Amino acid sequence: MDEIIIEHFKTPVMNEKLAWKNPPNRWEIDAERGRLVVFPDDKTDYWQKTGCGLSTDNGHFLFTECGRDFSLSTHVTYRPENRYDQAGLMVRASPDFWLKTSVELEEKGVLMLGTVVTSNGYSDWSTQRYEADPVDIHLQVERRGDDYTVSTGRNDAERIQIRLCRLKGLNDAPVQCGLYACSPVSGGFAASFGSLEIRIMKPRSPSSSTA
Repeated sequence: MDEIIIEHFKTPVMNEKLAWKNPPNRWEIDAERGRLVVFPDDKTDYWQKTGCGLSTDNGHFLFTECGRDFSLSTHVTYRPENRYDQAGLMVRASPDFWLKTSVELEEKGVLMLGTVVTSNGYSDWSTQRYEADPVDIHLQVERRGDDYTVSTGRNDAERIQIRLCRLKGLNDAPVQCGLYACSPVSGGFAASFGSLEIRIMKPRSPSSSTA
């Protein structure tokens, strides 16, 4: 796979290929520890309509643009403090077509590993329990045309798929991909990203057909 960005935050200067959508009021690069630390603002989130009718599109998103199949991955650590605090990966074509994956704090201190997929302006949310505290997780999203595979794990041997989904109609259109963090209720937590890797994926070999 050819690399687009391999970033481990070892220098105090942001990679020139990256840009902020809705930059947080506070963020910093800890070059000594190799960390991008994001302090999400109050009442920031990405969600569209489903369930409560809420439409919010103001989360913090650090991204680059890619029009080819890619692998997007990160390692992120944090301790959520308020309900729905979250940080992870995002792929975005528009306010109506995007996905995000992270661990979020639910009610009564329960942590949920999940993926939100938004198509045609409506979000869904698939979840499973996440047992570690604080959050310390490797996340990956792979794009193959309109198909996206979301997984967790440090390497291929440990990787577990948590979602296979489709953002219909995008095909090879460029999308934005990168890191995101939100505090839908109130700020106060810090998300510490130890890496951001984006690599172009080689085309799959044609499937053999049988008569």
